[in-house]
Amino acid sequence: MDKIKIGVLGATGVVGQNYVRLLINHPWFEIVDVAASPRSAGKTYIEAVKKKWQMIVPIPEKVKSLLVRDVQDFNSLNPEVSFVFSAMDLPNKDDTRKLEFIYASKGIPVVSNSSANRRIVDVPMLIPEINHKHVDVIPIQQKNRGIENGGFVAVKPNCSLQSYMTPLYALEQAGYKIDKVIITTLQATSGAGYPGVPSLDLVDNIIPYISGEEAKSEEEPLKILGKIGEKGIENYKDIQISTTCTRVPVVDGHTASVNVKFKDKVPTREEILKIWNDFKSLPQELNLPFAPKQPIIYIDNEDRPQPRKDRDNDKGMAVTVGRLRKDNVFDWKFVSLSHNTIRGAAGGGILNAELLKAKEFF
Repeated sequence: MDKIKIGVLGATGVVGQNYVRLLINHPWFEIVDVAASPRSAGKTYIEAVKKKWQMIVPIPEKVKSLLVRDVQDFNSLNPEVSFVFSAMDLPNKDDTRKLEFIYASKGIPVVSNSSANRRIVDVPMLIPEINHKHVDVIPIQQKNRGIENGGFVAVKPNCSLQSYMTPLYALEQAGYKIDKVIITTLQATSGAGYPGVPSLDLVDNIIPYISGEEAKSEEEPLKILGKIGEKGIENYKDIQISTTCTRVPVVDGHTASVNVKFKDKVPTREEILKIWNDFKSLPQELNLPFAPKQPIIYIDNEDRPQPRKDRDNDKGMAVTVGRLRKDNVFDWKFVSLSHNTIRGAAGGGILNAELLKAKEFF
């Protein structure tokens, strides 16, 4: 089929570079527009990024000669573009929020990595294996905002959530309702962007605070598990989450230590493992290109998962779980891991776009 022409906003940053790297051979999407700050505008993509390219592969030939557009210059947007990935975070969140909706108002759907619109009730915040039905809030968003030309904004959640939300959701879906969860995250340095955390702060060290992460980790799951009401998404209220978020000297891969207390029925270890091993959802049914074949991979070794060994499982899109054991205070505890710059960032955004295409939103 003819590929859908797409753009990347914030294409020169690390998340934008990841989009460029992951999309270059995508079977459905083709990058024809790259946009960034005025500092990069007017340069070719290779001129704009050659001194700060952070990917482990060379700059793809197909995008090297694309002229970087000022992200706020809407008039020069390639008319072939059907939608854009947003990997931008302007200094002021309100400016990012407004800019994404300006694109939407011009008929350009925005599939965003930014946190700016995550708390907006009529913006779906998608983990496709969990809340793919939340795409149904898009018509409400369009009505609320008078968008009549097909534009909208959809977002992905915080990167750390990807490492534990799917295993928890699979248990909830199977009828084992969760009462309380305590989570400690061990988050990779790449989650801080580039240049990230200074080496003298992180080498031989753990930083027990990441600005804003704990609030995101406690609030965003409630929206993901919520339901659609008249005005937008209504948060789920039947689960309590407490998190501690730390930065550790690992390049890629967010790990989470999770303690779970159930409401009524408590599953056995065998039941939990069967639920995780059998779990599939709409992305797997549709065979979406970036969907992991096995969304939850359980490893029985007592010393797994490990970021260096397990973050790339199934294209970097799977959640890898291990160390399931009884908890002396709650019911069960486990350790889980996901790749923060693939599943938690650009790869997660691409899977969201694939879901939206399959649902015929573009």
